[in-house]
Amino acid sequence: MIRRVKSFLFHNTTVKQTIVKNTFWLFIGQIFSRLIKLVIIIYAARVMGVSEWGTFSYVTSLAALFTVFMDFGINAVITRESSRDLSVQERYFATALVIKVLMFVAIMVFVLGATPLFIKQGEVLELIPLVVIMLGIDGLRDFGATLSRAWERMQVESMVQMVTNISIVIFGFAALMIARTAEALIWGYIAGTFIGFLTAFYPFRAYVRNAYRSFDKRLVKKIFMASWPFGMVAVMGVIMLNTDTVMVGWFGSIQDVGYYGAAQRVIQMIYLIPGLISIAFFPSMARLMDNKDRMKAILEKGLSLLTMLAVPLTVGGAVLAWEVVHILYGAQYLYGVAAFRILSLTFLPVFLSAMFGNAVFALNQERKLFTYVILGVVGNFAFNLLLIPFLGIDGAALSTVINQIIITVYLMRVMRREFHFRVWHQIGKIVAASAGMAVVLVILREINMNVYAIVGAGLITYFGLLLVLREESLSEGWGKMKEILRRREIGSQ
Repeated sequence: MIRRVKSFLFHNTTVKQTIVKNTFWLFIGQIFSRLIKLVIIIYAARVMGVSEWGTFSYVTSLAALFTVFMDFGINAVITRESSRDLSVQERYFATALVIKVLMFVAIMVFVLGATPLFIKQGEVLELIPLVVIMLGIDGLRDFGATLSRAWERMQVESMVQMVTNISIVIFGFAALMIARTAEALIWGYIAGTFIGFLTAFYPFRAYVRNAYRSFDKRLVKKIFMASWPFGMVAVMGVIMLNTDTVMVGWFGSIQDVGYYGAAQRVIQMIYLIPGLISIAFFPSMARLMDNKDRMKAILEKGLSLLTMLAVPLTVGGAVLAWEVVHILYGAQYLYGVAAFRILSLTFLPVFLSAMFGNAVFALNQERKLFTYVILGVVGNFAFNLLLIPFLGIDGAALSTVINQIIITVYLMRVMRREFHFRVWHQIGKIVAASAGMAVVLVILREINMNVYAIVGAGLITYFGLLLVLREESLSEGWGKMKEILRRREIGSQ
């Protein structure tokens, strides 16, 4: 039994097994490690206070708008090309590594020269260089993990994620014991991220040693030509995640940024779920790009799974927003409850767009996403400009919801031009189960039951109703589990 489990978790056999294995490891690495990291985020927000936490949120969001150009889709290109032909991986790695280092230097110079022109808060300007260094190191760490994605060995990436975030927590706590400031927390992040960077590159140290010899200048243009559509989508994603915070700081106060940043951090952690699932599906879709029927089947399974997760998360976030913010951050952050409730409405479009985006990349149709990127960037800025001055942080949250729905609908239409697929064939059962869950949550909340018991009861209600309604994905998984248990029982007789 142990040998079978070990083989399942550490070796690739079939397409379905590889997807399940990779999804498992991505979730273990990202969800577990981010939950650990959430501890330091919650602790920091509590002990630093709204103003210092607002400064930290503001400076990290601002720096992220610049450091996204350090990757600009290069990681996705390396994953795609290497997953198709591992023999070219070392040359792509060496060439991309040189590009990234040079881009990091250029970004640092630009940020130091440009930010004083439009940022007036002195405490923010002082921290910008440190945050750019932190995000640059983290970008290189993620680049190291790209190779394990190409090999579909997500267990390596999982280990890197856990080491990185555990290190951030350890150094973050140590830094906050010295000083409860945004600067101290950033130094803790830098130390932890550097440990993760070393861990990510260790399995590929031979590639690093041979980087100069393996560098191929002929690939530079090829990488940039292939990566810019990925990069544009990445830029759009970073802008949508961080422009809200920056514009709240423009129109409001650092305290407003603190309230919004607290709500947004939890929402962004949940956004990891569709990213991880779609990454796990991506290599298989890339290999099956010429077989539309098989790719359609994989895409529909991914969309069904993501819908099944997104809808109850939306309901739970809307109903339990007050409890979530109060438990995580304390009474001083309750002003952000409404923003959290509104942001919960983004789960379904964000979950679906993650899968659509990866499917478009797998089909080599990423150049069709230019309009998608323009819609996302311009729409996010325009809706923020329209809503934040009147509604404050709630306007920023509403802007995100409206814009995300628009670009997801557009992306779905782009995919529909390639081949027909189903999205909503299970939505009736999912909505019915979510409605039942909502009733249970509201009733238990009204009788003041413990919030953890409420969440547990809600999960049991939701998945129980899905089984009763025979939702396709869950029923299939439950049937296979019973079959495995039956085989074990027969084998033990």
